[in-house]
Amino acid sequence: MPEWAPDSELDGYEQFTIELPDEPTYALEPEQTLVATLVRRVAPSRSRAVFYVHGWSDYFFQSHLGDEMDALGYDFYAIDLRRYGRSLRPKQLAGYVSRLDDYFVELDAALEVVRSDGHDEIVLMAHSTGGLIGALYANERPETFAAVILNSPWLELQANPMLRPTAQPMFSAAGAVAPTTVVPMADNGFYRRSIAADQDGEWVYNHNLKGDPAFHVRIGWLSAIMQGHARVAAGLHIDCPVLLATSTRTNFHRGWEDDMLSADTVLDVDRIAERATRLGNLVVLARITDGLHDLVLSRPEVRARVFDQYRRFLGAYAS
Repeated sequence: MPEWAPDSELDGYEQFTIELPDEPTYALEPEQTLVATLVRRVAPSRSRAVFYVHGWSDYFFQSHLGDEMDALGYDFYAIDLRRYGRSLRPKQLAGYVSRLDDYFVELDAALEVVRSDGHDEIVLMAHSTGGLIGALYANERPETFAAVILNSPWLELQANPMLRPTAQPMFSAAGAVAPTTVVPMADNGFYRRSIAADQDGEWVYNHNLKGDPAFHVRIGWLSAIMQGHARVAAGLHIDCPVLLATSTRTNFHRGWEDDMLSADTVLDVDRIAERATRLGNLVVLARITDGLHDLVLSRPEVRARVFDQYRRFLGAYAS
């Protein structure tokens, strides 16, 4: 049986460490140190559960999301993937993998635990890069989920739709030679400013676990992301209903402006929406006015609309 312990980050939650001793390490990483961390809202008591996957340079801290799902009648679980959040260990390459399918190992293990808690109806919920991983995983694991909810999933590169097909062969070739080489990319800090309580947002979280500068974009990782985008572009066949939710607007301006408090400053929301029809045969697209990149971190009246969309979708398609 899993040995649950009090969660290190959130009151009222428990965590369980999933050991990944046989998974590949890179560069000078210590061998056999990889783990993932499953987090649950304590005392599961229902047959239905939501299973949440976070995004890039992130971890699960959105306890209000767990509260909302609990109010809808779902037990709530989340995973911090290998090299992220609660699972990141010293000298590891933060956030790095060379194949997105590698994550399927811990996702399989985590879902086995969720099922062992008595859940036979599971909804997959995933955000941003986790949304890409989750979409690919749901596609490869038919008859696993009652429904899938994707919150601003990173399904394609920003801007020109021809950018990724052009760049992908170059990054694949470079990744084969020097996969852990860092790709210089500037972070203007605007997204953090829009959500962090010590700036213009309202959320308190562990800055060492979310948005830490140790999360470098590396060639092998970016190649893996592009390969995932290519798979989505070619068409997936997710066998359960999918809700794709995203903001109505992107703001990539180079200087800060207050409009960034009501727009996605990370991904191109129009490219995301265009990929909705490539996910499966039953996809609901919800565009959220004034939504942030992580829609559930938007200001109260906006996230209330987000949760209303979640409620409507689950009531219609997952009951």
